[in-house]
Amino acid sequence: MSKPIFEPFVYPQGYTLFAGVDEVGRGPLVGDVVTAAVILDPNNPIEGLGDSKTLSEKKRQALFPEIQHKALAWSVGRCSPQEIDELNILQATMLAMTRAVEGLSVTPEFVLIDGNRVPNIAMPGQAVVKGDLRVAEISAASIIAKVVRDQEMVELDKRHPQFGFAQHKGYPTKAHFAAIEKHGVIAEYRKSFKPVKRVLGLID
Repeated sequence: MSKPIFEPFVYPQGYTLFAGVDEVGRGPLVGDVVTAAVILDPNNPIEGLGDSKTLSEKKRQALFPEIQHKALAWSVGRCSPQEIDELNILQATMLAMTRAVEGLSVTPEFVLIDGNRVPNIAMPGQAVVKGDLRVAEISAASIIAKVVRDQEMVELDKRHPQFGFAQHKGYPTKAHFAAIEKHGVIAEYRKSFKPVKRVLGLID
């Protein structure tokens, strides 16, 4: 079993096959919320795992293929902006996490989820606050989700360069607010989020 990292964590007893789950993209105004589930191979350790937000982009890009290659299984789940608008961002995140777990080619015995909620999954699970700093599987999942979503924002930037998605990744920055005030919003925006609703004239 992969050892906990940075902070102490005791894995639940009686299980040997753990999946870690994390999400990226709850805060942005645009694009999918992306989640990942990863089952690491205890016989094929990965050095340098950590919370994706604290790692440099170069480090994340280096770890991304290593995780894909060395993990026993990995999967990405997501919810679209339309689903986010329909469900709300919390419920959409939970659904995306469920999809990530269900997409694994290997069925885990136990799932460890970053945060304080357990999504609807078929096996036992436990929420772990600051899990991306405590559980190697969650750290790996955070890196997969972050790299995938960032790449999608770069691709969206190529189609709509006026919004600057490659720089702010869809998060509500001053430059992003200025862009939507000037150019309006495109289909990929989350229309239930207040700054977007304001641009659409749905609120004052």
